[in-house]
Amino acid sequence: MEFTHFLIHLVPFTEIELKDIRAHFIEEHVPKNQQLVRQGDICKTLYFIKQGMGRSYYLKENGKEITQWFFGTGKFMSSVDSFFQQSPSLYYLEVLEDSILYSISKEKIDILFAKYPKMEKLGRLVSTEMLTRVVNKLNAVQFQTARERYDYMLTEFPDIAHHVPLGHMASYLGMTQETLSRIRKNSTDK
Repeated sequence: MEFTHFLIHLVPFTEIELKDIRAHFIEEHVPKNQQLVRQGDICKTLYFIKQGMGRSYYLKENGKEITQWFFGTGKFMSSVDSFFQQSPSLYYLEVLEDSILYSISKEKIDILFAKYPKMEKLGRLVSTEMLTRVVNKLNAVQFQTARERYDYMLTEFPDIAHHVPLGHMASYLGMTQETLSRIRKNSTDK
């Protein structure tokens, strides 16, 4: 998804505003498996995914990776609490496939928020969407069966099976790869 279309879809920016906002972002071509943030680092960049897929994850004491979230095309990606509070990140942030990202620093986004009240509105709308999605995931993990969690994931990320390894999906859903494989097999048998 083109970044300017995303912005206009949410907030009616003028052409002049869009040109200025876009000038603050840098287009980056990021190779598969590149880490953007490491656990304990301060996240200094907010990304918009023009093309590709990313994830945030943490490591358990035994070294096992647990996927916290996926970020797909047309979405913002960051270690949000670290970025906005400039505190150490609890998560790693990586791209899962060759991706095209638009990036902006904390300093530059703050300049845009101060310059354009519509940017504040954009921030509120994006934050509300993200919070709603996080609450939906929390509800899915707490109250749904493994099959219902899988269906929820497909609703959130329809093309995920084409972009994400099975192990990452299983950890996101809080289940083993064997359980996820069984659910997927039963889905295709129907």
